[in-house]
Amino acid sequence: MAEASALETLISQQIVTAMKAHDAERTGTLRLIKTALKMKSIEKVATLTQAEGEQVLASMIKQRKDSIEQFTKGGRPELAAKEAAEIVVIEEFLPKALDAAGLEKLVGEALAELEASLGHKPTAKEMGAAMKAVQAKVAASGARADGKAVSELVKKALAG
Repeated sequence: MAEASALETLISQQIVTAMKAHDAERTGTLRLIKTALKMKSIEKVATLTQAEGEQVLASMIKQRKDSIEQFTKGGRPELAAKEAAEIVVIEEFLPKALDAAGLEKLVGEALAELEASLGHKPTAKEMGAAMKAVQAKVAASGARADGKAVSELVKKALAG
């Protein structure tokens, strides 16, 4: 449990560093992160675990990706660029995201294990079990992966 407070401590230190460097954009983003973590901690009425802290950061990234899409559609590239810059800062505090090749490898391994346990090749009806197996593999690897990308790869593998 001390891990999440370590994340908050690290972010607080980064805020001070960014303020001393007069980096207003980074300072603002770090403050958003700290606030989101604090809000989640208050909502839970306990200190966040490392996984919960990472989940908060991942949801912040997802929100910003959605905003970038909306700003791009709305013809506001300057706001989309601001959101993209925030994503870069937030990702500093998350485990490295898997690349496409690494993700495909994990999906293949997870589906092979699922096939061995089921005794037959998983079908599209077993999408839920396949997703659980892949997400467990991703978590065990210590990396992270976008849920939408995982879902698309699993669908493709089950269909093929």
